Amino acid sequence: MAFFSKLKDKLFKSSSRLEEGLEAIVEDGGEETTAPDPVIPEPKPEPQPVPEVPEPAPVPQPVEPPAPIPADPTPVAPPPEIPESKGILNRLFNRGGTTTEIRRTLDDDMLEQLEELLIASDMGVDTALRVTSNMAEGRFGRKLSTREIKQLLAQEVARVMEPVAKPLPIYPKRPQVVLVVGVNGSGKTTTIGKLASQFKEAGKKVVIAAGDTFRAAAVEQLQVWGDRAGVPVLTAPEGSDPASLAFDALTRAQAEGADLLMIDTAGRLQNRADLMEELAKIVRVIRKVDDTAPHNTLLVLDATTGQNALSQVETFRKLADVSGLVMTKLDGTAKGGVLVALADKFGLPIHAIGVGEQIDDLAPFDPEEFAAALTGLDKG
Repeated sequence: MAFFSKLKDKLFKSSSRLEEGLEAIVEDGGEETTAPDPVIPEPKPEPQPVPEVPEPAPVPQPVEPPAPIPADPTPVAPPPEIPESKGILNRLFNRGGTTTEIRRTLDDDMLEQLEELLIASDMGVDTALRVTSNMAEGRFGRKLSTREIKQLLAQEVARVMEPVAKPLPIYPKRPQVVLVVGVNGSGKTTTIGKLASQFKEAGKKVVIAAGDTFRAAAVEQLQVWGDRAGVPVLTAPEGSDPASLAFDALTRAQAEGADLLMIDTAGRLQNRADLMEELAKIVRVIRKVDDTAPHNTLLVLDATTGQNALSQVETFRKLADVSGLVMTKLDGTAKGGVLVALADKFGLPIHAIGVGEQIDDLAPFDPEEFAAALTGLDKG
């Protein structure tokens, strides 16, 4: 729940845009109606017992009979009567605690506006059409409030995300080799550091290989995380062969009995042929030590890139055998819907999402929490 609260707070750009958009859609052509009340009966006399055969009929009981008037009556104040005008006001504004809300008929125009809103939130055309179609199923022609639309949207988002919400699998094979790929600036290095720290806290022995040997800043950042987590970070001189470093790191991880080896990689997409060859070489070399490696290939994506994240998945699936996704920087974007589009289009497992720079700002992906945070609902 702590991470949900943080996720909801930090997804405010996405959830605010959706919430404001949904309210505007419902208000556009909607009508103010009385919200459904719980069924509360009007005050009435105690129910009379129903006679049963063969029991004798009960003596009828009067409903709130007035007190008998004595021979020498003493004035008794009659029960106060509610003025007719006041009773009407109570029925209009306070009957059973009723409230009013704007409702709009779910028709073709409303569906089109919903589709446009979801597309603007980077959910993608195909996914937006599928989600709104499911929302309308069995409800077309009904009057719905903003609250009900948000609930339906959260339900459909969670349904899309449920099949891909899977934690990073941990295999008995030791060391388990996790190859981490992604473009520069996606949060790849920080994600490696956070995952390594969390696995270390869980009692796993972790080794990091700073395989992005072309960026000194990436190596330094990993060393900071390694020092913080107490995890060794293996480095090589700037410009060195990443495959050679990966080979040495795996050999050391085996010798030390490590549970996980996390290998950072370069993220240059300017020349895809070079990057493809570099990744292929890393895989060839580490398979000389363990022919089953790598056991996971994680693609780290930056949520602020919106629909560009889809093209990155396409590219890296060709460059490497991507086995799962991590989405970062959901706190800095109004494009949170892109994660729904990724799940719908590719079906790759989403292992974790990040909403900040702190170590606890990366957590396993929970579809219901994400859907509630994205739509501005309270979880519960």
